[in-house]
Amino acid sequence: MKLALIGFGQAGGKVVDEFLAFDDRIDGGFIESAVAVNSATTDLKGLEHVPRENRVLIGQARVKGHGVGADNELGAAVAEEDIDEIQGAIDSIPVHEIDAFLVVAGMGGGTGSGGAPVLAKHLKRIYTQPVYGLGILPGMDEGGIYTLNAARSFQTFVDEVDNLLVFDNDVWRSAGESVEGGYDRINREIVERFGLLFAAGEVEEGDHVAESVVDSSEIINTLSNGISTIGYASETVETNSGLLSSLTGGDDFDEGAATNRMTSLVRKAALGRLTLPCDVASADRGLVVATGPPSHLNRKGVERGRQWLEDETGSMEIRGGDYPIPHRDEVGAIVLLSGVTDVPRIDQLQQVAIEAQETTEEVRATAEEDFSSLMDTGGELDALF
Repeated sequence: MKLALIGFGQAGGKVVDEFLAFDDRIDGGFIESAVAVNSATTDLKGLEHVPRENRVLIGQARVKGHGVGADNELGAAVAEEDIDEIQGAIDSIPVHEIDAFLVVAGMGGGTGSGGAPVLAKHLKRIYTQPVYGLGILPGMDEGGIYTLNAARSFQTFVDEVDNLLVFDNDVWRSAGESVEGGYDRINREIVERFGLLFAAGEVEEGDHVAESVVDSSEIINTLSNGISTIGYASETVETNSGLLSSLTGGDDFDEGAATNRMTSLVRKAALGRLTLPCDVASADRGLVVATGPPSHLNRKGVERGRQWLEDETGSMEIRGGDYPIPHRDEVGAIVLLSGVTDVPRIDQLQQVAIEAQETTEEVRATAEEDFSSLMDTGGELDALF
């Protein structure tokens, strides 16, 4: 699936940078173009793989390259004001070559959480290609302002994209990790899961062709409205890439064991650590993709995994296929669950948003009462004099 990636804000830019490195590493060919948008000069300078001409600084008139200070309302405002600057970079993208846009943003900061929904709305108004979002939720220990930003902007982002793929940092942070080390690892986890999904089906001349190709239409049909999450599980396998393999035409392996392995990996991917934990049964669409050395992939294993997921979700819209990666020594299963509704983390964010709104209204009402009281007191003093 050919994508135009747009990283909005610090987290979004870093993840897009990591996507470019991953695409090059696996020779995936799923990124057509990549753009990074930010209100902070230092964040844009810190990128390694996004071309310099595709790094867009916004909000210079207001914040002068210093960022918006976790103020997502200001982030939305500068995105609105400088949308032509962003469009200038997007104009260089060969849009006729892409299947979709993917807007990547951290939901806890100011620039990304405020600006990403603004950009998504703009893209949907102009282009016919689907516009997807990849939203990264902050950990609960990162501070109240970041949780509040995520709570405020999450629903807006969902409304403005064709589908919002979500990664929850709260699930993936390890105890004792440094902040920088933790985020670097999390970014790698993000791009491996989503990168393998989007790379599936991008077959070039000389590549090994899958038994059951997962083309862009399969992914697009799965990502129709709502919220999505991805599970991934893998297992190392022994591969023979030397003379024996060339003489026998492949690796010796037990087909029955390969089928059972894939079925087991699909279950682990769906029931293990999802990018956004949810009740699997609440998904209304799904996609199963088997990855790894071609000789260790078989259609029967994918089909059994697909049937199991169909039973778990009760949905008839479960698709499946494989993505051969000849030089990889791991067999893996990607499970995309779309249209999920039973998501505790989202319920928590919605409650935070409700409480914040109630608190804001109480503070405003108290301030108005205090002001009225002050004015009344001033009138009484005027009468005395």
